[in-house]
Amino acid sequence: MEEIRKHFPALASCTYLNTASNGVIPKPVVEWRRQHDMDLMNHASVFRDQHKTHIEQIRKTVAGFFNASEEETALVPNFSFGMNTILEALPKRQKILLLKNDYPSILWPAETHDFNLCYAEIDQHLEENIAAAVEKHRPDVFMFSIVQWLNGVKIDLDFLKQLKTEHPNLLLIADGTQYLGTELFNFEESGIDVLGASAYKWLTAGYGNGFIMVKKAARARIFPKTIGFNSAERFESKAEETKFMRYFEPGHQDTLNYGSLEQALLFSKQLGREKLYDGIATFSKTAKEAFTELGLLENTTLLRKKHSSIFNLKGDTALFEKLKDNKIICSPRGGGIRVSFHYYNTMEELDKLLYVLKNR
Repeated sequence: MEEIRKHFPALASCTYLNTASNGVIPKPVVEWRRQHDMDLMNHASVFRDQHKTHIEQIRKTVAGFFNASEEETALVPNFSFGMNTILEALPKRQKILLLKNDYPSILWPAETHDFNLCYAEIDQHLEENIAAAVEKHRPDVFMFSIVQWLNGVKIDLDFLKQLKTEHPNLLLIADGTQYLGTELFNFEESGIDVLGASAYKWLTAGYGNGFIMVKKAARARIFPKTIGFNSAERFESKAEETKFMRYFEPGHQDTLNYGSLEQALLFSKQLGREKLYDGIATFSKTAKEAFTELGLLENTTLLRKKHSSIFNLKGDTALFEKLKDNKIICSPRGGGIRVSFHYYNTMEELDKLLYVLKNR
């Protein structure tokens, strides 16, 4: 573990349990960023002459990491930008199924556009609630977070595959921001049609980078309106020749921020993703057992068979301030205290948290 933690200097000064808010950037990524900016400063446009080749390399790395094709993958500055672009591209008055209290960047764009909306509850019966809502409302689109930002409830990916099989015309649009980077994910084999994510949390890539993936079969349902000269394949290309995924990349792409995403993915691969993700799963199981014993979990989390590594603990402002006083970094969310555990956290840090919780 020390071999991993040495790459994250921020961990030395606190007990960092706040990846659900902001992942810690590893030193190799920062060092790469520094060299990138030095090259840009020293060589200006000569350095940028190779930016299209660099962007295609980054796209290949991102697509391969999640088992998608390069033709299905666009690099976007954040999930919110990508999701708004998708919603602007959907025919109006379609019926969209949402989850109550899902992330605002999912709810707000849908709720402020001309769509017919219906909702399912997020509780211990999440999948049953979704299935019932689909049967009742017959939506055209189901848009959701894979892992919920407030309490870490994780949707069953096998359920999504079954849902897609039973309702092949239902377009599944997912936010992977609180999920990707915590376990292996295969976009090709998933039931998801459109997947977007920001990479500053569990992918530890910093701000200003993300991606969106759209399966080819879903493109007949989506009509992007964003476009710019960067969407062109060649200098002499015409607007009508634009390829589908390039509509999501209308302007100049930032090799610094997207390069940071690539470097973060390569860093986790170098450490061994399977080992890292197994550690997160073990941590989540141990933490849930400990929080259950202390009576800190609501039924929405307590009664789920599988859970992410994000937990919302029963606690007030006084407890949150006590955690801060003990240099435990977390977030007040949804009327409780949200803690989250990544591969760089240790059982000793969980023990410190439990000690403070037991002695409040």
